[in-house]
Amino acid sequence: MGAAEKTMPAVAQLPMVALLGNPNCGKTALFNRLTGARQKVANYAGVTIERKEGMFTSPEGRPFRVLDLPGAYSLSAHTPDEAITRDVVAGLRAGEQSPDVVVCVVDATNLRLNLRLVLEIKRLGLPMVLALNMVDVAAKRGIVIDADRLAEELGMTVVETVAVQGGGEKSLLRALDAMWPLRTVAANPLSAIDEVSVEDTQREVRRILAAVSNDFHDTGNLTEKIDDVVLHPVLGPVILAVLMFLVFQAVFSWANVPMDMIKAGVDSVGQYLTAHMGEGLLRSLLVEGILGGAGSVLVFLPQILILFFFILVLEDCGYLPRAAFLLDRLMGGVGLSGRAFIPLLSSFACAIPGIMAARTIQNPRDRLVTIMIAPLMTCSARLPVYALIIAAFIPDREVAGIMSLQGLVLFGLYVAGIVSAMGVAYFMKRTFGANHQQPLMLELPSYHWPHLRNLVLGLWERAKIFLSRVGTIILTLMVLLWFLSSFPGAPEGATHPAIYYSMAGMLGRALEVVFAPIGFNWQICIALVPGLAAREVAVGALGTVYALSQTGEELASSLTPIIAASWALPTALSLLAWYVFAPQCMSTLSVVRRETGTWRYPALMAGYMFALAYTASFLTYRIALLLTGA
Repeated sequence: MGAAEKTMPAVAQLPMVALLGNPNCGKTALFNRLTGARQKVANYAGVTIERKEGMFTSPEGRPFRVLDLPGAYSLSAHTPDEAITRDVVAGLRAGEQSPDVVVCVVDATNLRLNLRLVLEIKRLGLPMVLALNMVDVAAKRGIVIDADRLAEELGMTVVETVAVQGGGEKSLLRALDAMWPLRTVAANPLSAIDEVSVEDTQREVRRILAAVSNDFHDTGNLTEKIDDVVLHPVLGPVILAVLMFLVFQAVFSWANVPMDMIKAGVDSVGQYLTAHMGEGLLRSLLVEGILGGAGSVLVFLPQILILFFFILVLEDCGYLPRAAFLLDRLMGGVGLSGRAFIPLLSSFACAIPGIMAARTIQNPRDRLVTIMIAPLMTCSARLPVYALIIAAFIPDREVAGIMSLQGLVLFGLYVAGIVSAMGVAYFMKRTFGANHQQPLMLELPSYHWPHLRNLVLGLWERAKIFLSRVGTIILTLMVLLWFLSSFPGAPEGATHPAIYYSMAGMLGRALEVVFAPIGFNWQICIALVPGLAAREVAVGALGTVYALSQTGEELASSLTPIIAASWALPTALSLLAWYVFAPQCMSTLSVVRRETGTWRYPALMAGYMFALAYTASFLTYRIALLLTGA
C-alpha cells in the first residue's frame, strides 16, 4: 500500500501529452503505438464518454503521460465528445489536468479538412506539435506536402508519422525530447476562437495549402472512380444489399467445416467422460451441465468470427462511411440521419458499443431514438440461437442453384430486425415530436486494402470476448442451471425425467402458462431465464435442459437433432420470431440507464421489446399452425 501511495503522485506529476484530431485521422492508432499495453480505459467523471490514458518513454528516457481525446472537427462543440475535447484542451474541466503539449494529428491525405481544427487550437496559445500522419498513403496518391514549409506557416513543429507501422512514431518522440524542458502555459480563452470567422479560417487554410502542398486533386483517381459506382443513387443501394446478402451466405457456407470439428471435439470429450467415469453427480455436471451447456455455445464461434471478418474488412477498406451516406435518405424518412448508421452497425456486434457510439450524434432527440432502436439490430449473441434453429429445421439446400436456403433465412432475420428498428424509429419520431432533418456531413476516406494486422487483432479480440463469456458468464450460469435442474430430484415411481420435478422444472412449468399461447414448452421457458444475462446463454441452457431430459439410449450427442425431434416447426419459427425482438440482456439495460441518466428509458425499452416479441411470436405460431395443419 505504501509503495502504491508513493508511485501514484509520481505518475500524476508526469508531463501530459494530449492527442487531438479529426475522426479517422489515425490518432488512436498512434496512441496504441506509443503506449502498447501501458494504457487504461475509464470514463470521464460525470459522463459515460471513454477516457483513454497511457504512458510512454521517449528515446532520451523521459516518461510521459498521454491522453487520447475524443475525435473532433472543431472546438465549437456540437456533440458530447467534442465538448469533452474542448473542455480538456482549454483547461475548463474540473479535476482534469491541462495538457503540457497538444499533439494535433492530421490525415496527410485530407489536409484541407484537418487544418481548420489545427488553427483553432493554435489560437489557444498552447505548446503544439503537428503529427502529419498517413504520409505513406499520401505519397502513393501523389500528394506532396512540404513539412518544413508547413512548420514555418503554422509556427510549430511538424513531424511525419505512420501510425500503423512499427517505428512510425519515432519522429514524434524525438520532437517531444527536443521541446524539453516543457513549459506550462495557460490556454487563451475560447473567445479567441470565436473572434475569427469561418470564412477567415477557410482563407487561412487555402493560403497554407497553396504554399505547402501540390493540392493534388485528380478527378480520375481510383477512389473517385469507385465512388462513381458505389455511391450511384441506383447501383449503390443494390451493391450494399448484395454485399450484406453475401456476408450472411458465407456465415453458413464457410463455417460448416470448423463447426463440425468443434462439435466432434466436444462430443468426443463427452463420450470419453461417459465411458470412463462412474454414473453420478460429477459425471452429470461435466457431461450434461458443462459440455451440454457451454459446449453447445462454443460450436458457434466460427460463424461469429466469419461475420466479424466481413464487418472489419468493410470498415478498414473505407466502405462503411459510404454505406451511411447511402442510407441517409432512407433513415431520414423515419426521423434519423445517416450518422446513426455507424452506431446501429456497431450493434450487430453488441448493442452496448452501439448505444455508446450514439454519443457522436449531435441532435439529442436523434441520439435518444438511436439508443432505443439499437438493440433491434441482430447482435452476435443472437447468432447461436438462429444458427441452432435454422440448422435443425431449415433444409441445407440451394435455391436457384447459387444461394443457400439456410443463409437466405438468416439474411431474412437480420432484415426483419432492421425493418422493425426503422418502424419503431418512425413511431418514436411522432411520439417524441418532429425533428428538423439535419444534413449529413461525413468524411469519406480513400479506399485502401485492409491492414492484415488490424484484421487479426480485431478477430482475436472478438474471439477472446466470446471465449471469456463462454468460460465465465455462460459456464457459471450452466453450473447453476445444472444444479437447479438436478435437485430435488424425481420422486419414487416418477413418470417424467428428473428435471421435470426439479426447481428449474417447476419454474419452467409456471412460465409455460404465459408462453404456451406462442408455442413454448417448459424446457424453452427454462432457457429464457438465463438468456436475460446474455442471449447466447439460451443455447447453452437448452443444451443442459435437454441433456438432462434424455435418458438411456435417447441421449443424443448434439443438441440439433434433439430439438428437431422434440419441437414442431411452428414452435421453432415462433422462437426465431421471439429472438428478433427479444427483451435485452441486463447489461444492455444498465448501459442505457447510464447513457440516458434515468431508468425510464431502459424500462420503456424492455417493455416495448417484450410486447413486440410476444406479438410477433404469437402471430408466427398461429399462422404456422394454420399452414402446417399441426
